[in-house]
Amino acid sequence: VQLQASGGGLVQPGDSRTLSCVASGNAFYKYSMAWFRQAPGKAREFVAAIRWSGYYRESVKGRFTISRDNAENTVYLEMDSLEPEDTAVYFCAADTSGSWPRTQEYDYDYWGQGTLVTVSS
Repeated sequence: VQLQASGGGLVQPGDSRTLSCVASGNAFYKYSMAWFRQAPGKAREFVAAIRWSGYYRESVKGRFTISRDNAENTVYLEMDSLEPEDTAVYFCAADTSGSWPRTQEYDYDYWGQGTLVTVSS
């Protein structure tokens, strides 16, 4: 499975941004999908995951929305009310195990290349 993330860029505090991640293959609908992020100098952390519904880290609840389009093999992360603390490289990941929910890096089998989101005025 290959994952291609896109949509990053420079935004101002309070702005919105939507990230996309397209997966290869024909089994996308079976996978749990997630977004992680890694801020400069920090460890990679779980942001959100989706199988049939979303699951979020506490700090993004109410601001971020994860969704998927199985017909397009795509998972999205809509980010609203962005804060400087959201600045990070965002990675999408796929979990083929069928377990839910999973929030650790080692739970995920496939990773995209990352897309940088910078929140700054």
